[in-house]
Amino acid sequence: MAETTASLTDELQRLRQEADALRSELDETNQGVLALYAELDTQADQLRQASDLKSRFLSYMSHEFRTPLGSILSITSLLADELDGPLSAEQHTQVGFIRSSARELREMVDDLLDLAKIEAGRITISPAWFDMFDLFSALRGMFRPIVDASSIDLIFEEPIGLPKLYTDDKKLAQILRNFISNALKFTAHGEVRVSAQRVGEQEIRFAVHDTGLGIPAELHSNLFEDFSQIDSPLQKRLRGTGLGLSLCKRFAELLGGRVGVESTPGVGSMFFVIIPLSIAGGLVDES
Repeated sequence: MAETTASLTDELQRLRQEADALRSELDETNQGVLALYAELDTQADQLRQASDLKSRFLSYMSHEFRTPLGSILSITSLLADELDGPLSAEQHTQVGFIRSSARELREMVDDLLDLAKIEAGRITISPAWFDMFDLFSALRGMFRPIVDASSIDLIFEEPIGLPKLYTDDKKLAQILRNFISNALKFTAHGEVRVSAQRVGEQEIRFAVHDTGLGIPAELHSNLFEDFSQIDSPLQKRLRGTGLGLSLCKRFAELLGGRVGVESTPGVGSMFFVIIPLSIAGGLVDES
């Protein structure tokens, strides 16, 4: 009996020691987990601060660039109008180069400013009812000077039978302007075709087809990332920020939609955006 009692006592003592060791190990593990959480919180805070600083820097620099760029464009307009005296043909050409470069730089600055606003959460959506005929008409007029000076046909398919949209027409127009501008830049000959068609009951797809060089399938997944550019001779000649398509993706998401691309090298590309007919679940106007 005494031996059994002693044996039980020894067993209890051993179990108590194991429990104490396990408790100590758990305490150390908990302290390690708490330290890890604290480190992750610190790193997350540092990332937020870095992101905020980047957005503020981009916004500040974009605003600072706009003033001198506006001055350059104003001066080139005065020179081109020959208000201070006639220019030779070569001088007109050089002034045209300066104006074109300043406009491209202004577009880059605008892209950077939009990116900064999105990342800072300062982009607002202003939905309203509008007709797609009006949207296509405005885009057609905007690109007419470019198309008239090139050999590319820009075709807008009439959106017959499609309802009015309730969304931010300015953000949608910016997406389509970017798609069309890229298509015109990277299409040497043929046409760029803009269309709209209903997808199911609640969505519509706007597509921009071109007969350009096309894009290999392995590059499609990166096209809508920040600062992404295609490595091609034409891309190297027509440099940009690589932000246009990224902004299109972000604007589409703000409108409750998505973007995509279908492309075959040597045949052409189709960039599209699919958005709800009515943002935020509003009613669809079928009139």
